[in-house]
Amino acid sequence: MKKFTSDVVIGLEIHVELATDTKLFCGCSTHGDDKPNSRTCEVCLGHPGSKPVLNKKAVDYALKLGLALNCKVAPELIFSRKSYFYPDMSKNYQITQYEIPLGEKGKLRLNSGKTIGITRVHMEEDPASLVHPSGMQKSSYVLVDYNRSGDPLVEVVTEPDLSSPEEARDFMKQLILILNYLEIFDVNRCIIKADVNISIKESNYTRVEIKNITGFKDIERALNYEVERQKKNIKEIVLETRAWDSDKGITFSLRKKEVEVEYGYIIDPDLVRIDLDSKWISSIKKDMPELAEEKLKKYEKEHGSVQSMAVIAKDLKLAKFFEEVISDKKVDPKLASHWVELELKRVLNYNKKKLGDTKIKPKHVVDIVKLIQDKRITEQTGRRLIEKLVEKDFDIEDYVKKEGLEIISDERGVEKVCKEVIKDNASAVEQYKNGEEKAIHFIIGQIMRKTKGKAKPDLVNTLVRELIK
Repeated sequence: MKKFTSDVVIGLEIHVELATDTKLFCGCSTHGDDKPNSRTCEVCLGHPGSKPVLNKKAVDYALKLGLALNCKVAPELIFSRKSYFYPDMSKNYQITQYEIPLGEKGKLRLNSGKTIGITRVHMEEDPASLVHPSGMQKSSYVLVDYNRSGDPLVEVVTEPDLSSPEEARDFMKQLILILNYLEIFDVNRCIIKADVNISIKESNYTRVEIKNITGFKDIERALNYEVERQKKNIKEIVLETRAWDSDKGITFSLRKKEVEVEYGYIIDPDLVRIDLDSKWISSIKKDMPELAEEKLKKYEKEHGSVQSMAVIAKDLKLAKFFEEVISDKKVDPKLASHWVELELKRVLNYNKKKLGDTKIKPKHVVDIVKLIQDKRITEQTGRRLIEKLVEKDFDIEDYVKKEGLEIISDERGVEKVCKEVIKDNASAVEQYKNGEEKAIHFIIGQIMRKTKGKAKPDLVNTLVRELIK
């Protein structure tokens, strides 16, 4: 047994459905008609005499993930039959990889900087889905839907390097981030689920597996529950497979844990060995995007460490938008990152829209940032402009001139407004004089409202305090 030092030891086996249009070994669609068993053929059902044909796009996608996880790629692709009897596999075996995985010995960095080892990355077909009408524990029968059978999966197996449920959840987040950047996973239709292996020091690290957990929160919940369960029942802990009931927030025993040798793996005789030659690998590398971690390093190198840029780097669409904004060399990247990460996201979230659902383009943000840099409009005016862009497209420069939104630079004019507001808000002035600092903010707010946000806030702040003395 590997020598463990932490109180809790966790390893993950994550199944990622690849966003291909057809299944791994046949031409059946991976999406579309959801009527049960409507997207099947003799190959994905395993009829006698049917022959699987490998989907090249699925291999390309799996290679991308293996390379992104810094794996050593195998020289050839070999598939095996994993034999087991279960209603979700009509041919009584699953085509998977065993002897030589597509990738191995990789790594992934958590948000904390801790590196988690990747044992292997391999391809396999998805089994059918089982439908328990009254729940897994109470149903007297089960329905089988083979629409999912044969969908392309990549399984990512980690080393038991994780030492807390929080780290497991963060691992999933970092993996999803990579999948989004690679654009090989469709969050709207693809499934990602995890089997978690967990053991604790008190049981001498007796390993318990929890199968098929979906959702980041549920992975963390299931692990937290299981840690406490094992600590309370230390004498009953055995090597077994358990299921997670999300509604009840508990795990329950499914079966005693099988070991790999019991699956009787054999090389699939219907699938030929395929060379993963250097030319193929090079073409995949050439098409791979710059990943989030690399983007952040680039931002820090070129613009310094900025929190808003770290947030942007974790969102592919936002990062593309931001890079288009700062491609205009006259824009301050730090100020632009603030407007993209904070203000743009604010108006999108408020209007429950996604980037691309509105008329807001990088050029709009460029124009707003330039006007603020040149001190021609206030940030408050900039916020009003970006809010208005959700409704309709317009030329920023023309709109600012037409609506008279440029900063009031006339100090006498601003002073006049300040005096009027001070006169109209005598009680607030009195409160400020009595030491209530928030009263001055109220007065400044009234002045900004009266000038429609066009007065320079720092000038207003200075003038008001001098006038009230």
